Amino acid sequence: MPYVESHGVRIPAMGLGTMTLKGDVCINTVTKALELGYRNIDTAQNYGNEREVGEGIRSSGVKREDVFLTTKIYWNRLPEFEKAVDESLATLKFPWVDLLLIHWQAPDMKVADTVKTLCTFKRKGLAKNVGVANFTVAMLDEAVKVADEPLIANQIEVHPFLDQTKVLAACKKHGISVTAYCPIARGKIGGEVLDRIGKAHGKTAAQVSLRWLVQQNIVPIPRSSNPQHLADNLNVFDFKLSDSEMADIGKLARPDGRVVNPAHHPQWDV
Repeated sequence: MPYVESHGVRIPAMGLGTMTLKGDVCINTVTKALELGYRNIDTAQNYGNEREVGEGIRSSGVKREDVFLTTKIYWNRLPEFEKAVDESLATLKFPWVDLLLIHWQAPDMKVADTVKTLCTFKRKGLAKNVGVANFTVAMLDEAVKVADEPLIANQIEVHPFLDQTKVLAACKKHGISVTAYCPIARGKIGGEVLDRIGKAHGKTAAQVSLRWLVQQNIVPIPRSSNPQHLADNLNVFDFKLSDSEMADIGKLARPDGRVVNPAHHPQWDV
């Protein structure tokens, strides 16, 4: 498994997203993914499946130290951040996670306050690394100013149909890696360009989209419980897109391309 590096931390270049996976489906999917070679598993307290994710990791037989595990704390739990983190670790049944993220910034709280608290969890040993999710350029700039621990990741929606140029540039400026959720736009990836490029490489449109991200040192975390799709999503490291193919895919962004846009979203960069 290739890696992306941020502030000296090596992050597996492909991960498994687990949003909406529940019960035995979640346990079995996490176990199967690790058996296939995944070493990056993403969950969140708000997903309601941390128990199953932890069980899936233990059931796989893969050493805990070999799995890069991320969890996230939702905006409505930030006023009781420490309690929420303790609850997540107790549910996962692990004493620490590899990466702890602010899932969404609370609209009525200051970025500086939540980021300062976030950093304390690394010093306490509850998280090996810390980062953010759904942060805009302005939020990143503010977070980096106040953080007294390295912020190693910003988890955001990234796929060919959404222009994230500004926030990607800000992450690069600050040495922050990017994790891409909805990397195939929740199954909506397709169209003439992606199909044509996929055919040229013997790959699917989804694999082309994942490769487009990987080639930009972005870490995709596609979600699937289908064993074949799990294997296909991992099988994107044996081909390379040309500069012209990368450029063609980069032109697919459109104004209505965003998939995730909840009421508590920040003022997006456009």
